Amino acid sequence: MSNDSGAIYLFCFARRRRLPVLEVAGMDHRYPVSLWPFKDIVAVLSGLSLEEFCGPEAESKMKDLSWLGPRASCHEEVVEQVMRHSPVFPARFGTLFSSSEALEGFLHVHCGKISQFLDLVAERDEWSVKGWIDRATARETLLSAVLSREAGRLAALSPGRRYLHEQRIRSAAEKESNGFLKERLQSTWKGLNSHACDSCERDLVSLAAEDMEMAVNWAFLVQRETAKDFRIRIDRANEELDRQGLLFQLSGPWPPYSFRPSLGVE
Repeated sequence: MSNDSGAIYLFCFARRRRLPVLEVAGMDHRYPVSLWPFKDIVAVLSGLSLEEFCGPEAESKMKDLSWLGPRASCHEEVVEQVMRHSPVFPARFGTLFSSSEALEGFLHVHCGKISQFLDLVAERDEWSVKGWIDRATARETLLSAVLSREAGRLAALSPGRRYLHEQRIRSAAEKESNGFLKERLQSTWKGLNSHACDSCERDLVSLAAEDMEMAVNWAFLVQRETAKDFRIRIDRANEELDRQGLLFQLSGPWPPYSFRPSLGVE
């Protein structure tokens, strides 16, 4: 591959024998997406001007959503198109090589690990599960259950003693709700893993505008033939736990970003 553009932008690696020609624009619309074969894998890439991601303005560009958004979407669209035809080793957004020689040298070192990963994720996709907590609902659910159990005892007390006992129950419910939620989350994690090939926990994202607090951010690698069972498991968890202050948000299928081994280029 010639490199008149100054840099090579890498979208992903895939299986050479599975991938058709991709007639789509690259990161820089002057340069189309192309396939660069190496042994039994292929690099999906495009030309790019170095100034796009390098230089003194690069850091500020990465914070500018009007610049970042379209380019991140382009990256995702190309990787997802490849994913329809072949297992993929997705590159991190913004992965560049200075020349085809640099890319070839990289592949000489890492092609074995890339090939092993492509075998691992064949017919498997990543699914994202975010767990959200409404702590007030969880606390009230636990409090209601305890008050129901204590109803007979409370009825036998004088108004003053009943008030004090109810306050102790409320204070205990406040403390116990965290353990209550932790137990439900662990049970859900275990149940989802029974339908997955692999899983991992990802960093939590703080969203100030949300009414609920993100409690977990999970990724699961799921066999396509069992994806329906995985989705059903999420639906059942939501039916059971929504009234207890927990909600699980499922999205996918995605390229297996969360399960890639590190290759040192990103």
